[in-house]
Amino acid sequence: MSGAVRDAVPLVRDVLAEAGPAYRPFGRAELIDAVVRGVPGTRAGGPPFLRMETAERPGPAVGVERDAVPLFERHFPESYAQPGRPGVRRWAGVYGGGGRALLAVAADAWSAVGCGFVAGVLTAPGARGLGLGAAVSRFVGDALVRDFGRVALMVDAAGAAAVAAYERVGMRGVRSGPPRSVEYAYLSGGG
Repeated sequence: MSGAVRDAVPLVRDVLAEAGPAYRPFGRAELIDAVVRGVPGTRAGGPPFLRMETAERPGPAVGVERDAVPLFERHFPESYAQPGRPGVRRWAGVYGGGGRALLAVAADAWSAVGCGFVAGVLTAPGARGLGLGAAVSRFVGDALVRDFGRVALMVDAAGAAAVAAYERVGMRGVRSGPPRSVEYAYLSGGG
């Protein structure tokens, strides 16, 4: 919550009357302290926490995005979705080998109103067949369905293993024309 104490105190009283004691307002520490003093039966609870923010870009790639660079250079240099390319927003990955080796990645790339887009799905050759590509695609796809209502991706229709992995995630394919034998797959919210 934010605003003036004179407005927050009656608001919290009304909300507590309706929502019950499980309601926990959050706000600046000074405002919470004033509300606790002004609303009988309330108390400050737990240790304080920080809300952190910035308007600055995060700088050089870190974590999964950084670790994906050599994976793409060696095993999928023709991918449109690669770390640092325009439109590629965020990455998810699966690590193995004691957390040192990036085994599979997928990105949120070129998502738009009404449809998230999974791209840059890559599994290291030694980790293929373990379901890691499907797992990371499911993770990214789930987030994109929550954010956009549905999710889509493009896959080479001749890549039977990739098509099967995406089908296990719940994607359904729609045949598309050139280039090559690309297939468009999508998953709507709710399955």
